Amino acid sequence: MTKSSVKAHEVNKWLNKKSTLTPDVLAVEEPLEIRLNYLQQTERIERPLSVTMRTPGHDLELTLGFLYSEGIINNYADIKSIRHCETVEKEEEKENVVKVLIQDNHELDQDTFQRNFYTTSSCGVCGKSSIAAIEVECPINLSSHSVNASVITDLPQKLRQAQTVFEFTGGLHASALFDTDGNIKILREDVGRHNALDKVVGARLFAESLPLENEILLVSGRASFELVQKAARAGVSIMCAVGAPSSLAVELAEKQGITLIGFLKSLSFNVYSHPKRISN
Repeated sequence: MTKSSVKAHEVNKWLNKKSTLTPDVLAVEEPLEIRLNYLQQTERIERPLSVTMRTPGHDLELTLGFLYSEGIINNYADIKSIRHCETVEKEEEKENVVKVLIQDNHELDQDTFQRNFYTTSSCGVCGKSSIAAIEVECPINLSSHSVNASVITDLPQKLRQAQTVFEFTGGLHASALFDTDGNIKILREDVGRHNALDKVVGARLFAESLPLENEILLVSGRASFELVQKAARAGVSIMCAVGAPSSLAVELAEKQGITLIGFLKSLSFNVYSHPKRISN
């Protein structure tokens, strides 16, 4: 059975300062593990190469493109077979592990296993069982302060007005911190949305002013698992995104006690987790 790329989720939708429980649909985000099986001298070795967060679908194409772009294979002929792994430890891991059998005559560059890949020596790294391995240690004692809905809806305009570089390029992501009255405290831009948030957290780290539980985080794009994880690590209580959150981002926000807001506009937004921090 093919995994769905969407997931239903009820949200507290705020419109014109009123909240309504509304059905919504999330883009699914799950980890995909790539396992390589290859010949080393006279012995066949199988090992995990990488875990990437993705929306299920076209997993084999994703795997091939990853292997080629990283120089692990040079063409399709270097692969003997590629398929979803059937021998997984847990039911939820099915279709979240791709096994690639490399041709005997193709020599792998061992240095490729050391370059920026999430790897683990444990078995059954993917599916729900892998999330604990991917998550970093995060504080969970977050502030219980509340913020008025009108403060939240004003944030996108304030962010845009403060994005000086975006005004000239139109192509940069931004992350910004606001106080509970909606005053912007710090903003960073970058071509990578993860980098923009890292810059904000790094600036606060230099200033020795972490955690960020009394401030509101706004990101210019969607809310992915990685961004929510970074926010949780920094102690953020309220995280807002202009775009949509993924299913795994919502799950992590719920677990970490973060109020996660998506589809933030001037008149409306959706609260996906811990809605009690938002007041009328």
